[in-house]
Amino acid sequence: MMLSISGLNQYYGESHTLWDINIEIKPGSCVCLMGRNGVGKTTLLKSIMGLVPVQSGGIEYDGIALAGKAAEMRPRSGIGYVPQGRDIFPLLTVEENLKIGLGARRDKLRTIPDKIYDLFPVLKQMRSRRGGDLSGGQQQQLAIGRALAIDPGLLILDEPTEGIQPNIVQQIGDVITTLNQEGLTVLLVEQKLPFARRVGKEFIIMDRGKHVAAGPMSELNDDVVRQYLTV
Repeated sequence: MMLSISGLNQYYGESHTLWDINIEIKPGSCVCLMGRNGVGKTTLLKSIMGLVPVQSGGIEYDGIALAGKAAEMRPRSGIGYVPQGRDIFPLLTVEENLKIGLGARRDKLRTIPDKIYDLFPVLKQMRSRRGGDLSGGQQQQLAIGRALAIDPGLLILDEPTEGIQPNIVQQIGDVITTLNQEGLTVLLVEQKLPFARRVGKEFIIMDRGKHVAAGPMSELNDDVVRQYLTV
């Protein structure tokens, strides 16, 4: 199993935010993590990435136990992460932002792979521009490019289409599909149903901090949508 989460519980202060989460992500899958706002999706991703402490339970990636380990273990183990809000470095150039990802590579490569510029040609054109001068959509492409620079086996994205113009949403969808077809395992939080159905092979739904439904994307029917996703 690529990523295995078992009996995961997480608290913010007195508030119990994740309840006994059990999830298995298989190698080569593209899984959309879905649910209404505030049900714990981002908290789950941050727990996987070691950015919030977990109360109990296990997180394993490729047989390596991650729960309780320092956050730096994740990129070094081969997990790329694109957080909500992108978190690029606005004062660094596009090229410098991408080079930051290289530090976690296991093969010690020190040059930006051509593949990233092939996937996102705009980053090559703008490589000497500061990250903060890019549009929101370009910054999202940069954030994905930086996550890919570590040569991940698993790519985790938190709402990659949020607040982005439709043509770039289309391009990001194409890139995710291409990478997944090439063997990269993908886990993404996504609110937009058409995008989720287009890129995802499987879905997982959370409600009030619990894992309540899962299956192949073909089983994400109107009843499930009405019960767990419509506002």
